[in-house]
Amino acid sequence: MQYHFLDRPTLEQRVQAGEFLEHAEYAGNLYGTLRSEVEERLERGESVILEIELQGARAVRESLPDAMAVFIAPPSFDELTRRLTGRGTEAESDIAARLEVAERELAAREEFEYSVINDNVDKASEQLIDLIRRETTAQLREEATDG
Repeated sequence: MQYHFLDRPTLEQRVQAGEFLEHAEYAGNLYGTLRSEVEERLERGESVILEIELQGARAVRESLPDAMAVFIAPPSFDELTRRLTGRGTEAESDIAARLEVAERELAAREEFEYSVINDNVDKASEQLIDLIRRETTAQLREEATDG
């Protein structure tokens, strides 16, 4: 999918018009996924992967209840803190705000049908790919049975 950079008033207007599958404000910026971008791909039979935060995932679940939801979790809260502070790219206040959001998001982990622990990026990627393959294969079998 393409990124579309919109000024705040335009984005807010398009949100009100229902053009976004999900949207959220994070760290003072607005983000969202255009409904048309996702629907076009789904109509072509393509899979769509969205990397979104909790609020967005909840909105997608409402619009697309059959969507597969995977929670990507850090090995621990301490490790997340270490990763964020270790980058050295954000102010202490920004890190504190991100960690506060992370606590809420980690508490909502059980809302997702799948969870992958990102303790090793290669291993986590393989687990995610395996989940997608299993779900896609199961969906194809179901469609073949129904058809």
